[in-house]
Amino acid sequence: MSLTISHGPLAGKPAEANYRIEGPARRLFFESFPRRVRAIFDGETVLDSSGGKLLHETGLLPQLYVPREDVRLDLCEATDRATHCPYKGDASYWSVRGQNRIAENAMWAYPEPQDAARWLRGYLAFHWDAMDTWLDEDEEIQGHLRDPYHRVDVRESSRHVQVIAAGHLVAETRRPKVLSETGLPNRFYIAPEHVRSELLEPSATRTVCPYKGTATYRTVTLDGHRIADAAWVYEQPLENALKVRDHLCFLARGVKVEVDGDRAA
Repeated sequence: MSLTISHGPLAGKPAEANYRIEGPARRLFFESFPRRVRAIFDGETVLDSSGGKLLHETGLLPQLYVPREDVRLDLCEATDRATHCPYKGDASYWSVRGQNRIAENAMWAYPEPQDAARWLRGYLAFHWDAMDTWLDEDEEIQGHLRDPYHRVDVRESSRHVQVIAAGHLVAETRRPKVLSETGLPNRFYIAPEHVRSELLEPSATRTVCPYKGTATYRTVTLDGHRIADAAWVYEQPLENALKVRDHLCFLARGVKVEVDGDRAA
């Protein structure tokens, strides 16, 4: 994500630097992924590859491509779907058929890629959500395959953080955790003892981050106001976010987060 999104060197608006990249507006970077990856659909292992590569493409999440020989082609059926990319060429598609289900147009490839992307020849890619399970070595992947250039850091802080909703102080602390994540503004996480828990109610919303884990949400209710999904919490975070376990982060329309008297980004 850091290479192609926000202000990364391959993004649409890269950060200031003492060099200039000469090339098309859509930039492609193809590099090896260092670990074994598997995908399972309807009980069948559709791909098993230690030779996968990540395609980093401006404005997009990295996409895994695997060698043709690492895919169970006997489970794949060609379809009439075709798409064109001005930077990569014409893509052909295949569906994946299991014993009980079929994933339509789940796989694609560029059989005759443009010369500028000729290294895509012989590689296949899958829509992430089309498969039931993905494994990075023997660990199930949440969300999508992690980008090796994406980073999450959590630091202790003594900054004064206040959370205000509908004119009421919802949370206040001088001991927040600051979570810095590649391409995103800092987020301030607050321990539950510094939050007015009586103003919060559980939400059914869940989101998955491949770097932090599964987040559950809280809705703020006060003085007749109801601010849905005003805060989230990682109750079982992944290793990069262990320091914010059970801490709440507020971000929603109608909620103001002030850090040392200034409104946070």
